[in-house]
Amino acid sequence: MDLQGRAVPSVDRLRVLLMLFHTMAQIMAEQEVENLSGLSTNPEKDIFVVRENGTTCLMAEFAAKFIVPYDVWASNYVDLITEQADIALTRGAEVKGRCGHSESELQVFWVDRAYALKMLFVKESHNMSKGPEETWRLSKVQFVYDSSEKTHFKDAVSAGKHTANSHHLSALVTPAGKSYECQAQQTISLASSDPQKTVTMILSAVHIQPFDIISDFVFSEEHKCPVDEREQLEETLPLILGLILGLVIVVTLAIYHVHHKMTANQVQIPRDRSQYKHMG
Repeated sequence: MDLQGRAVPSVDRLRVLLMLFHTMAQIMAEQEVENLSGLSTNPEKDIFVVRENGTTCLMAEFAAKFIVPYDVWASNYVDLITEQADIALTRGAEVKGRCGHSESELQVFWVDRAYALKMLFVKESHNMSKGPEETWRLSKVQFVYDSSEKTHFKDAVSAGKHTANSHHLSALVTPAGKSYECQAQQTISLASSDPQKTVTMILSAVHIQPFDIISDFVFSEEHKCPVDEREQLEETLPLILGLILGLVIVVTLAIYHVHHKMTANQVQIPRDRSQYKHMG
């Protein structure tokens, strides 16, 4: 009985230790993030990497800017007028993140945490005519900003922290196992807690993969956005048409040259019989 009585507390202590170890492992996994903006040749672009268990599980490269309307007093101190703050995501920002099988998250903080960006990604399965198909997408964006921060906001009325959220967002839709790439600008509207204000998020030079990264620090095959594909087609179409036209001209000249050579070598037979006596 004494042995059984001692064994039970030992099992409980073991369970507690295992729970603590599991919790610490999760915390350390969430903290395993890196800002590699210094590797980018684009001064406006940030590069973020989230790693768990020593393996890259989320990579994101992009430039981001937020257009934030806010109220200030007019010169008569009676009326309100709306100004606009342009807030860019600066290099060297603090980053946090987490990865999961079907849900991943990236959080970025800058200017002493006056600004915070949260991006939530989900992976989903869809039943298609050819069978089940998995895709991932950006499902939620949250932007927290402090209008009392003096660098971007000048004498804002009711200055303080506000939160802007996306609504029913489905952006950057990409087949599972691929990364999303888009150089063109993309805008996302966010509804602010500041009444009747809409914040505009502008993303550009985007390359993101929140799931299924095979090689450490290496993106999988790119899935190009429709805008980039259309621009690429517009750039290459004149070149293709030029090559086709050049080929047609070369073939036409070659056929003409061969035909001219063959007809020049043919013996001309006189049609007037009187000329036969002069032959031979």
